[in-house]
Amino acid sequence: MLAGLIKERVNLEFETMFETGVDEMSWDDTENYRMGGSYKWPSLSSVVEYRRNVRNLVLKVIHDTPLDLPVTMESPWWAILMGIEHERIHLETSSVLIRQLPVEMVTKPKGWVYAPFKCGGRVEENPLISVETQDVTFGKPKDFPSYGWDNEYGEFSTRVPAFEASKFMITNGEYLEFVESGGYEDEKFWTEEGWKWKVYRQSKHPVFWVCNHSCKGGCGADLSKYSPCHFPNSGTNGVINGSLTNGHSREVINGGEKRTYMYRAMFDVLPLPADWPAEVNYHQARAFCAWKGFGFRLLTEAERNVIKGKKLETTQGIDGDIIYQKKPKANINLHYGSSTPVNMYPANELGYHDVFGNAWEWAEDHFNGLNGYSSHWYYDDFSSPCFDGRHNLILGGSWVSTGDEASKFARFAFRRHFIQHAGFRIARSLQLADKINVPARMVKDEVFVLGVGVEEKEIPDADEVEYKWVPTTNYHYSYDTEDSLYGIIELEFGFRDTFPHNVAQHCLSLQKKYQCGSKSALWLGSGAGRGPLELTNVFQNVLGVDYAARFIDAAQKLKNGKALSYKAGNGEQKTAVMSGDYQPDRAIFKQLTWIPNEICDHDMTIVTFMDRTMNAKAWLARLWEVTVKSGLVVIVSETKEWNKDNLAQYFGNNLLFKEAQDLKYTSKKGEETLQITAWARK
Repeated sequence: MLAGLIKERVNLEFETMFETGVDEMSWDDTENYRMGGSYKWPSLSSVVEYRRNVRNLVLKVIHDTPLDLPVTMESPWWAILMGIEHERIHLETSSVLIRQLPVEMVTKPKGWVYAPFKCGGRVEENPLISVETQDVTFGKPKDFPSYGWDNEYGEFSTRVPAFEASKFMITNGEYLEFVESGGYEDEKFWTEEGWKWKVYRQSKHPVFWVCNHSCKGGCGADLSKYSPCHFPNSGTNGVINGSLTNGHSREVINGGEKRTYMYRAMFDVLPLPADWPAEVNYHQARAFCAWKGFGFRLLTEAERNVIKGKKLETTQGIDGDIIYQKKPKANINLHYGSSTPVNMYPANELGYHDVFGNAWEWAEDHFNGLNGYSSHWYYDDFSSPCFDGRHNLILGGSWVSTGDEASKFARFAFRRHFIQHAGFRIARSLQLADKINVPARMVKDEVFVLGVGVEEKEIPDADEVEYKWVPTTNYHYSYDTEDSLYGIIELEFGFRDTFPHNVAQHCLSLQKKYQCGSKSALWLGSGAGRGPLELTNVFQNVLGVDYAARFIDAAQKLKNGKALSYKAGNGEQKTAVMSGDYQPDRAIFKQLTWIPNEICDHDMTIVTFMDRTMNAKAWLARLWEVTVKSGLVVIVSETKEWNKDNLAQYFGNNLLFKEAQDLKYTSKKGEETLQITAWARK
C-alpha cells in the first residue's frame, strides 16, 4: 500500500489483527490487549483463504511490476524485498512457537531431518581462545547490493581490549551441569531482573528441555494451563534414537526428587542432545556466566565482530557475505531441521566454531542504531521502539535463519526474558585493572513506560565493569523527558492564546466551513491533551495519539480532571487544569509509534508534531487511508518546511489541497506563527 503497488487491502479486519509483532512487552503479557481484550480468532479455513489471496496478489505484483535496476531504498521493489524478508523472520519466530505447542498437535513434514546428536566424539571440553587488543569497525554500507533492515546500516568503530571467549557455544551438556548444581535455585547467580522473571515463570530449566514433573508452561489463552513437561509415549511424536534412558538425569533435586531431561525439537521429543547449543534467554545465559566464576560474561557486539574473523570482508562485495556462498559451512537455511553439534562445522581462522548459524548468540549490548541510523518510511518502527535499553542484541543467525537473517550484517534483538533459537558463548576480559572496560554499548536514556514510569536500570557487575553508555538513536525516546513534558504543558496552558487552543478552534471552524462529519477526529501529536479535549464539544469521538509516553500519561490525567504540576520556563512551579466546557468521556489517548490499522474512519485528522517526529514521511503516507472520504486532513507546522508543495508530493492523488493559512499563538518567546494547510480526502 505505502509503495503504491496495490490500491486496496485484502482484508482490513485480518490485517488489523495480525499486524501486532511477537515481542511481548512484559512477562505476563502472553496476549495483546491493545485492541480491547482477548482476540476472537477467525476460523482456520478463513485464515488459509486469506493467506492464499495474499500470496496470489503478491505474485501478481511481482509479475506485473517493471523491474528497474538497481533496486534501491527509494524503489517500490524495496517494499517487495521487505515483505519477503519479513516473511523469513516470521518463519523463524513461528518455528519457536511451534516448539512450544503440545507435541501431540504437530506433525513432522516429509523430508524433515534432525541433525545427528554428535559428530565424532563427545564435546568434552570448551576451551577459551584469546584475542589481542584491536580496533573493529562494523555496519552495512548504504551502497551494499543486498536488502538490509534499517538497524544494519551506519557504522560503528571502537577499540576492543584483549579478551577470551569459548571455542564453542555453550552446549546442553555444559548447561546441564549448571542446572544439576542447583543454579536455578540460587539467587546469587541471577540478576535482579532475571531472578524476578525466573520466580514469576517458575522456571526450572531451559524452555526447550522437557522433564516429567509438569513444570509451568509459558503459553497463554487456551494453552495457559498446559505443561510441556511430560514424556510422550514411544511412537508418533515420541522418542526416537532410543528410549527414555538415553536422556540425562540427576540423582537429587529438591528433597530427593529424581529428574530426567529430554529435548523438544520442532515435532518430536528427543533425548537431550548434549553437544547441541543450549537455547536459553538472556537471563538464563547470564546466570550461567555468574556460575562459571568471576569475570565471565557474554560477548559484546564488538567482540563478536572480532571473532568472526577477516575472511568475509565487506570490501569483497556480496562474496563477502555467507548467504551468497553456494555451500556455506554453517548450519543455516534449514539444511537441518534442528541445531547441530557445536563441533560439526569447521572452525574459522581464529579457532571459533558456529560464528554463523546453528543458534543465535545473546550479546551484552542493548539494541541500538549505529552511527548514522535512520528508519525507512515503509516500516518506520521496525527497530526504533526497541532502542529502549530493555532489548538485548542477538547475533549470528540460527539453523532456521534464511536470507538477510543469516547475513553477516544481521542485528536482531528481543527483551531479555524472550525465547528464540538463541544460545551464547562465554567471554572474559584479559585486562588487569580495578574496573574492566567492556566494549558493550548500553542505552543511557531513561525511557518512561506508561503505567510504570521510569524503571531503574540494572547494571550487571557494576562494581567491576565499565560499559560504554550511549544515547538512544530513537529520537522519540530522547525527546520524551521531564523537561519536554514541562515545556508542552506550558505551551498548552501557560499563555492566553496557546498553541492547542488556537489550533483546535481553527479546526472547528474548518469543520463547519467544509461541512465534514463530526463523528470522529484524530489528533496526531496530542501532547498533554488540551487540543483533543477542546474538540469534544463538537466531535462525538476524539482520539489523541502521541509517541511520548509522558505526554499520554499527562493527557489521561487531564481527561480525568486531575491537575498537572510543571516547572515553567522561568523556574516557577505552576499548575495546569482543564477549564470550560468539554466532554472528557468522548476522548481517548493512546501512545503509538506508528499508525496501526485500527485507527481509521476519521472525519478529521489533525497533525501537530511534524516538527518533532523522527520520520514524518511514515506518518504522512497513511493520513489519507485513516480519513473518511470527504473528510479533512489538517497539517500544522511551526516551520515553512511543511508547505503545500512539499506536502503534495507525499499525498499524491489521495488528498486534495483546500487552503493554507497562518495562525498566531503565544509562547514564552512571544507571538509566533503556525502554518496550517487543509486537505480533503478524495
